Amino acid sequence: MTISFETKVWEKDWELILKTNRLKNLIKACNHKFDKKILLINNVNNLREVLKEADRLVKNEVITEYINVAEHANQALKHFEISKESLGMGYYYSIAELVSLYLSKTQYLLHFSGDSMVSRESAKNWLEIGIKTLERHPQVKVINLMWEQSDAAIREEMIYETPDHWYSIGFSDQMYLVRTEDFKERIYNYRHPYSERYPKFAGELFEKRVDSWLRVNDFYRATLKNGRYIHRNFTNKPWKKKLSIFLNQSDLFS
Repeated sequence: MTISFETKVWEKDWELILKTNRLKNLIKACNHKFDKKILLINNVNNLREVLKEADRLVKNEVITEYINVAEHANQALKHFEISKESLGMGYYYSIAELVSLYLSKTQYLLHFSGDSMVSRESAKNWLEIGIKTLERHPQVKVINLMWEQSDAAIREEMIYETPDHWYSIGFSDQMYLVRTEDFKERIYNYRHPYSERYPKFAGELFEKRVDSWLRVNDFYRATLKNGRYIHRNFTNKPWKKKLSIFLNQSDLFS
């Protein structure tokens, strides 16, 4: 069994993620020895400066490699039979994930958006449970941690539950664990009426297309009960103005 960890950076968050211990602590919170630890770099103003920081992280063994998304975007779109125009504004929210899946060589892929973090209350074996679920249940296509402090909102979407999971249909690009082979297929041109709940401004983005694929085919996602992830949008202001706040929030950095 092989598995990759990945996260992504762009212009408004790369300094926070690459110049602090945030990425190192996120990987540590997964409590797993990854075959690859990948950084996706997209939409940055000074690529040379970002690559310098990425090289430092490779040297310090925080990550094993990085990908300049722009170098592979056209090949990924061609492989998945998607045009940039069909994505609309969703292109900017989706291309890093599509490039990653196109290039991925490991059996499983664990993805976190740059502004997501594993909560410190999560059990150490959450990822192990998720992998075993994908191994045993082919109808389950996505594993994710809880996204709420309370399980009430999750129960509203639940179809059924087991001791370890809530089962439902849905998808978020904030955090997911998937079988790579499933997501390397040409699955991104499905449509489903309920998927129209995704924000209109984001166009026909990756997570909306995955949601449609799941719903049309009656595939499931399994939400793990023994862990939670935290999503905080910290890109509205320069990272230096918010860094002191984040460093004092142990849920985000430990």
